[in-house]
Amino acid sequence: MPNTALRTYFDFIMSYAPYFYYLPDSGMVDPEWGRGPAPAAFAVEFLYEAYNAKEFETEKSAIYDKIVALADYLLSIQCNDNLKLACGGFKSRDDSTYYYSIDAMRAIPALLKAYDLTGTVAYYDAAKLAGGTFLYNMQHKPSELGIHDKYYGGFAQAVTITDLWVADMWVIDLYSLKALKSLHTRTEEAKYQTMINDALSFYRSGFENLYLKYSPPPSGDGAWHRTGLPENLIYDDDFGYALNALYDYEGWSKSVREVYDSISAIGASGEYQAYNPACCWAGYVDVVNRKPACEYYDSVTSGILYEIRNTYDILAVEQSINTILQNSDAFMFWGIKFVDYNPVERKKSVVTVSWLAHLLLNYRPVTSAFARILQAYGELVTIHTRREIDGTVSYSSNANVLAVVNPAQANEILIEPGYASNDYVRVYVLSAFGHRDKMTWQDAEYEIGPVEEIRFRDQLMYRTALCRRLIK
Repeated sequence: MPNTALRTYFDFIMSYAPYFYYLPDSGMVDPEWGRGPAPAAFAVEFLYEAYNAKEFETEKSAIYDKIVALADYLLSIQCNDNLKLACGGFKSRDDSTYYYSIDAMRAIPALLKAYDLTGTVAYYDAAKLAGGTFLYNMQHKPSELGIHDKYYGGFAQAVTITDLWVADMWVIDLYSLKALKSLHTRTEEAKYQTMINDALSFYRSGFENLYLKYSPPPSGDGAWHRTGLPENLIYDDDFGYALNALYDYEGWSKSVREVYDSISAIGASGEYQAYNPACCWAGYVDVVNRKPACEYYDSVTSGILYEIRNTYDILAVEQSINTILQNSDAFMFWGIKFVDYNPVERKKSVVTVSWLAHLLLNYRPVTSAFARILQAYGELVTIHTRREIDGTVSYSSNANVLAVVNPAQANEILIEPGYASNDYVRVYVLSAFGHRDKMTWQDAEYEIGPVEEIRFRDQLMYRTALCRRLIK
């Protein structure tokens, strides 16, 4: 099953990158969004891994040609006019006049991988132009030109081909750490390390306090902001990308740990009872009131967060993998609803599929002692996620997971009237489940009691709960 889904994702990327979206109902790419640097760059990064993977040994020639085509596309949308402030940047899509900092940050690692594979010097030169000229200017020119009231160390969000600025500085631009680190490693030019240091000094406090952007004077109010009314909401993928790059640069640091744990701890709410952050994060998250703020997952975060989760939250990886493999077509859409995995819009996303293909290609089953026990002695149970709206209870998001199910011990049961001791079992799982969810085991249904998480050295090892048979 993993190889089947991975192959489907690979074929999709080979067919549709660098387009943003494919519309399955019409069998066409999305004409509104067209092509852009984000799908091109993330497709290159996945395909570079696929080129070196045994799963795609017979596809090397086709992968090589596709990477060349995508890298050439990036060159075609790069501004090479050194009289423009956008010089070195990439059009946000074919019909755009805007050149965003984040697009250069995404393109640089992809171009360097294309250079490593092909030896084409033009890709290396384009990456240096994007980092050493465009990103340097996006960091320094605003204060020199009065767009920012002073030098902050952050990157202006965008500039147009006619030299108009979008002045706000967004925490997603911590993704610059990947690009600048790779350029510093290759060139040994000190300015890249200085750019990294300045960016970290500026963004860290906003990132740690779960803000999205800073609005500098004179056009802005000199404050950090979120989104929504009131400003309680963040975009999950902005923080996913920032976490991904910061973890790549400084490991499981205090900043990474606290922000990841804070967002991951925001679970289901009364309005959105089917939400499970271990699968992937909600598109909007209310970090003030600690609840999801929309009805859908941003599917891409399962892939973006993989490196962190694979070491520090392995059960979330298992939850993501189990859910994706059981709903592999649904997860190709950029956003899917918590309740039934139906898409918010019927658009399959090249960016999303590229990140999830990276996840599937790199995933290895958990090898902990409990995982070995689960593989040896576990059996399939079905988890039904409980939700309650206006007093009406229903169940959704059924998932088949491996579990060890044992008879409950006498000393842990407080037998309720109408029940016997053999109506209670204790279940042990790697996957996520919740108090009052329902479990089907051996043709009987059980209500799941309070869930206990067992940790060792700050890592979640397994979950367990006492379950009571539901008597019809």
